[in-house]
Amino acid sequence: MQLIYQPFKNFDFYYRNCFLSGETFHTPVVQVPVIPQWLMQQAGLTGDEAIKLLDESIRSYRSLQIPVNTEVNESFLDPLEAEIEAAFAGGYDTLKALDERKLFHWLGKFIYGFVYIEMHAALRQNGGAGQLNMSQSLMMKFGNLHTHLQGIYTDLVFENVNPWSIVLTELEEQDTPFSFRDEINTLTFSLRFKNFGIVACLQDNGANRKYHDTLLEEIKNRPLSLQQFEELCARFYYSAYLFNRLPDYTIVTLNGTTYIEAMPLRGASAKPLFDHWQHKTYGQVLENFWKPWGLTLFEIIKNPEAPMSFFDDPALPLTE
Repeated sequence: MQLIYQPFKNFDFYYRNCFLSGETFHTPVVQVPVIPQWLMQQAGLTGDEAIKLLDESIRSYRSLQIPVNTEVNESFLDPLEAEIEAAFAGGYDTLKALDERKLFHWLGKFIYGFVYIEMHAALRQNGGAGQLNMSQSLMMKFGNLHTHLQGIYTDLVFENVNPWSIVLTELEEQDTPFSFRDEINTLTFSLRFKNFGIVACLQDNGANRKYHDTLLEEIKNRPLSLQQFEELCARFYYSAYLFNRLPDYTIVTLNGTTYIEAMPLRGASAKPLFDHWQHKTYGQVLENFWKPWGLTLFEIIKNPEAPMSFFDDPALPLTE
């Protein structure tokens, strides 16, 4: 029976075991970059670019590495990277034809790489005590994502719903420089590159996509300006913050296949799935996403009932 590896049970973030499979395989562990070499080459990056981690430390892109078993790397991760590399090279049309689950695996591996690095840094700050004082809900969220990513190397079936919201959009700009951002606490991720943009919530059972369904229907099959794409991202990051459920799953392994069934998000709670949308708070998020264009909060919420939008029909959620 294939047992699901659960690193959060004993905080296994010391670079001794494979980040994805633990001790499942018995070949050596190697370090692989979180930001793959092919992506840095396509994006024209040197690897010396800097990023600030949650502990305020500054790291270069090339220094961000995670441990992977060589068999997992050669048999499963390398083929996944090759598929995504080809899709990125081909741009929006090629990415659109890609199996969305493959995109989830790659995006999830990317953001989980940062989770692993942050966990390792926190354990070091804690003096290597082997335990961290972190919320159970956050550990559960990270642990669920890790479980779902094990579909990269083992037979894993989502029974009734996919656990993610992923939106792929075409961009009007054909040569957009590579950039990405993430919010680890909500497992929200976005990137823009060449002629495409991606925004994803990796642990919401599709709820955020449904929440923005009116806008997504309006922009379907329509290239977006960079301002529009960043506005779309701002909405997803804010709604992910408002999402007030912790998805839970039933996991059963049978004859070598792991079946994952999502429990109903509504559960026994009478509360809506999302807390109330507040235009002013949303405007603060939007100001951050629109920084390249110098738009201030004052301009964005000049009309408090109708924040600025680059969409013809803003289709904003109702406020209370």
